[in-house]
Amino acid sequence: MTNTYGFIGLGNIGAPMARHLIDWPDGLMVFDLRSEALEPFVEAGATAATSVSEVGTQCSVISLMVLNDGQVRDVCSQIFANASAGTVVAIHSTIHPETAVAMAKAGHARGIEVVDAPVSGGFMGAHDASLAVMVGGTEEAFAQVQEPFSRFANLVVHMGPIGSGTKAKLARNLMHFVAFTAAGEAMRLADAAGLTVQDLANVVRHSDSVTGGPGSIILRSSTEPMTTDDDWYETLTHVRELGEKDLVLALELGSDLDVDLPLAKLALNRLGTELGF
Repeated sequence: MTNTYGFIGLGNIGAPMARHLIDWPDGLMVFDLRSEALEPFVEAGATAATSVSEVGTQCSVISLMVLNDGQVRDVCSQIFANASAGTVVAIHSTIHPETAVAMAKAGHARGIEVVDAPVSGGFMGAHDASLAVMVGGTEEAFAQVQEPFSRFANLVVHMGPIGSGTKAKLARNLMHFVAFTAAGEAMRLADAAGLTVQDLANVVRHSDSVTGGPGSIILRSSTEPMTTDDDWYETLTHVRELGEKDLVLALELGSDLDVDLPLAKLALNRLGTELGF
């Protein structure tokens, strides 16, 4: 084993992440099943591995950005069979938390550390090194990955023990895709109201860039029901009152235009509860 950094999986997110490691002091070794994905890295000075096993043999820290749980298990088994004790394997794929726990247990039996380290920020964040990385694993393993991760991310957070990074990513993406679904509902309402959908999109993108979007409402450190002496009680009371008023108005508009708004109905019913009231 050398101090070469290994990166396996050079897809839409993995490739731009790996490009930020081209100048890693002890070299970068990459592997992908597609030879065309390897070519630009070789031209830039990286070494192309001929197999996953070679990456395991040669590298001290290895990032995986493969598709799913099955691929993670398969790649990890090949790495574990060849890597030296002290190797750190970072799983960036979004998988089931128990898969991360199982891989960490299997790695530990061979003296190999595993962290689950999914990323948020998409292709854009990977391209300009502004990803957020949510890391689950031991303090020792986290210390080993902070420096390389900071090359493709400007936020690297130790979420807790193994599996914590994946749980954080699932919670984050729950918000992401529920918001996407709500965006579709809002588009239907705007379209039925005779508005230009792209004009609405411009307003949403602008205001979210100012306010921070849905994430800006995560203000409390607890999900326990609020009491009146909670520091955020007054603020969130205002948010609830404003939100319920606007949701009622949106639902009335939907009724007038014969547009069903199931998410808006659910939000009106659940807003107070989810805010902590």
